[in-house]
Amino acid sequence: MKIYLIGLPGCGKSTLGKQLARQLTVDFIDLDHKIEKLVGLPVREIFKKYGESFFRKQESETLRTVSDSQLDFVMATGGGAPIFHDNMKFMNDTGQTVFLDVPTREITNRILQSNKEERPLLASLAPDELKDKIEFLRSQRIHFYNQAQIVLTGNVQLLELINAVNP
Repeated sequence: MKIYLIGLPGCGKSTLGKQLARQLTVDFIDLDHKIEKLVGLPVREIFKKYGESFFRKQESETLRTVSDSQLDFVMATGGGAPIFHDNMKFMNDTGQTVFLDVPTREITNRILQSNKEERPLLASLAPDELKDKIEFLRSQRIHFYNQAQIVLTGNVQLLELINAVNP
């Protein structure tokens, strides 16, 4: 079983993904971390040095390589992964996609309490700008996110996610 978690930065893809993988006894894959290992730089440095389009190409290639080489996993994708290079279609065709649709206010609070530097599109923003940027990203990406096979809304908990992927 291949499970792809999608959603905005800060929606809980990595946190819930690790917990879900543990429960299902499958590998957890953080797509951004895979890219960092391949390129040899943190995501924010990849963006700075090579630009977003280079990163998105690496993201798409890594998504496909990992998916083709592993049978069972839970993957936390980057927030923008579903909107580039037909990635959403690829994920829907090869596994189960789950959109974690967390309210903008909750995401903003989570990001403000975490290390913003790990999120290159959000790192330099003040709190009000951050909320506006999250809302903007949501408006740009929602069409793709809503193509997920499963949509979970609100402050998603592990049990809810487990029940959704194992009906």
